[in-house]
Amino acid sequence: MILLRISVVRSWRREDIIELYKSGGWWEEGTPAELVDRIIKGSFLFVVAEENGRAVGMARVLSDGVSDAYIQDFVVHPSYRGKGIGREILRYILGELKKRGITWIGLIAQPGTMDFYRKEGFAIMEGHTPMRYRGGEDV
Repeated sequence: MILLRISVVRSWRREDIIELYKSGGWWEEGTPAELVDRIIKGSFLFVVAEENGRAVGMARVLSDGVSDAYIQDFVVHPSYRGKGIGREILRYILGELKKRGITWIGLIAQPGTMDFYRKEGFAIMEGHTPMRYRGGEDV
């Protein structure tokens, strides 16, 4: 059993966060490390799971703080996967949002993760398709 602490943070060591972003495939080489500080501060919640002071998992929440929230950038370091850490992070986030009265909680699940989210109460939003702005007209 891994003993770790999960908490909302307002700052964290950039190296840890960048390593987690890279393990999720979301950090491009050459991206300024200072961006980590802005990402954390700009999040409604930034949650870190730590073991012995090292971040081994994270997720952030974007929200209006009133009704809706989106979970984003949710990742557990590859050497810690399969140990229930992701489930604990998700349950922690859901608890924090419910305490604040936020009940509409969404996310975009990566391929292969839908069963994980279903077991935690998430369902596919029938009739909705996630989209991303790519610039220009009719891309």
